[in-house]
Amino acid sequence: MSRQRQDRLVAILLRDGGWMTAAALADRLGVTPRSIRSYVTAVNGRVPGHPVVASGPAGYRVHPTGAALLREGEQPPASAPRERLRRLIHALIDADGGIDLYGTAEELHVSEATVESDLARVRALVRGGELALERHGARVVLVGTELARRRLLSSLAHDEMADGAFDLEALRRIAGTSAVPAEAFGRFKAALAAELGDLGYFVNEFAVADVTLHVSIAVDRARQGRSLDTVHGEPPAEQQRLAEVVGRLAERELDAALGAGDRLHLASLLLTRVVVPDSREAGTSGVDAAVEEAVRAAVAHVSRAYLVDLGREEFVERLALHVQNLAHRARERAWSRNPLTRSLKATYPLIFEVAVSIAGDLSDRLGMAIRDDEIAYIAMHVGGELERERHDDARLTATIVCPGYYELHELLRSSVARSLGQAVEVTDVVTRVDPDWKAIATDLVLTTIEPPTPSETIVRIRPFLTEGDVERVMQAAARLRRGRRLSRLRAELERYFDAGAFLRGLDGSAGEEGIIRALGGLLVQRGVIDESYVTGAIARERMSSTAFTDALAVPHALRMTAARTAIAIGIAEPSVPWGDGRVQVVAFAAFSESDREAFQTVFEQFVEVFGERENVERLLRRGTDFAGFLDELVAIIGT
Repeated sequence: MSRQRQDRLVAILLRDGGWMTAAALADRLGVTPRSIRSYVTAVNGRVPGHPVVASGPAGYRVHPTGAALLREGEQPPASAPRERLRRLIHALIDADGGIDLYGTAEELHVSEATVESDLARVRALVRGGELALERHGARVVLVGTELARRRLLSSLAHDEMADGAFDLEALRRIAGTSAVPAEAFGRFKAALAAELGDLGYFVNEFAVADVTLHVSIAVDRARQGRSLDTVHGEPPAEQQRLAEVVGRLAERELDAALGAGDRLHLASLLLTRVVVPDSREAGTSGVDAAVEEAVRAAVAHVSRAYLVDLGREEFVERLALHVQNLAHRARERAWSRNPLTRSLKATYPLIFEVAVSIAGDLSDRLGMAIRDDEIAYIAMHVGGELERERHDDARLTATIVCPGYYELHELLRSSVARSLGQAVEVTDVVTRVDPDWKAIATDLVLTTIEPPTPSETIVRIRPFLTEGDVERVMQAAARLRRGRRLSRLRAELERYFDAGAFLRGLDGSAGEEGIIRALGGLLVQRGVIDESYVTGAIARERMSSTAFTDALAVPHALRMTAARTAIAIGIAEPSVPWGDGRVQVVAFAAFSESDREAFQTVFEQFVEVFGERENVERLLRRGTDFAGFLDELVAIIGT
């Protein structure tokens, strides 16, 4: 039984937060419902007396306390594949003369064949990098530099930490620093972030956590006598200053003396991960002209293509500085992880898509590959900028109906503005006891008296606003916004779907590219797109997975070259692998230049519909053919 799948089951339930059926979990994991029941039994057996997963008529739900105990109090057995791989990598990294195959098998209490299989996994991890495995009979040697060995440890640690979370215990175990208490790394991280702030840096908390991981590895390697060599030449003043900070904090918080080479290396990692608000004041050299030019061109392109305004000078400068750091990380192969990648992609697909387009342009212009986690950081820049522009647009107008009694209506207006000002803008106050309800034209009506006819847009509130009133108004506002968005989506989808571009029973063995070609081919036959669009969709998929939710993938090309906008739908039974997960619905989207606004409506709201598990289950259950699928989708949008 796969312990890794057990852990993934718990992670899925934690992320979902509610009840999930065995069938839904089975689709997510690519197993049978019977296997799910076995995994639940095994998971609960790992924490006696504290059930991790509860079962009921609605399926399964995780118990947060039990999940926390599972994560914190359990050491994985040496025979578990992931733990065995970790121990094997550590043995290879630590042993200058290599390891003996038979002796290692005996230490791990497994067969020689199992160790051979694990070595194949190690070869896959180091393939194409600066490390290599050499075999001399029964002896296996890991060949490569000390820096490359540390990068392998870092990669192993990132893969171990669920969703990129900063897990101090996992960090300590994987890095091998068992002599240093986990809480000491927490103190180090907090102190480092504080000192960076005092030095005038904009502190990226995720980056500081990542550097702390590298510090833990450096501490362990230094204690084994495997310090990095001293850097030749005179390092820049900024690097020396940060090296002094890292060395001092490591000695104070971790009781570890790091040599000059380690300190300067860690300072270099910091410099590629933090952003300085004013590079001139901070003493840095500023942004390279080629980087700035590439960023400006990429921003101008996406602003035209996606009808967004990203031209503010401060945004461009900040993004350029981030990209310069990204270029340094790419050269050093010291990628930064982002624990928000999955949630950004699922919750803000259009923002993530804009970031993918920027990353694609930068990759072409600067000649560097950009990973998903790095694209997520660009998405955070983009999202922050777009939020500045559309914050006011998100507010709904409202009329307050409050019969006049001294200044009561003015007090109520002030309370609404204070508690709901970011969601609702009060444009009128009616103080009559018999208002003309039909004449009120605002999005919402907030009334202290009973309306003659109930309505979704009328919310009854008290003269003195309560928390319950605030919550009801927020819920009504959310329903109204969602209803408007989905109404637009409904109208668009009925135009873009085609009965001849519907395929049920996708072949998962063909992989993502095979499925993209199959669905794209249906639109090629109808003259909607040509083969170059299909090729473009495959290139876009290679940049970053288009699995925007746990059930839906939306492959498409970055260039809107379709003759008209159309969507080909593929249904997978059971789910098929896609990116790092599995999906059940693939919507191949072909967009035309004339439908740029439709791209935003369809793309973002279509993903929103499939973000709710109940919607997916309804569509799969009732959408047995094209007519059934479209009818059910329209019904979901209309509810």
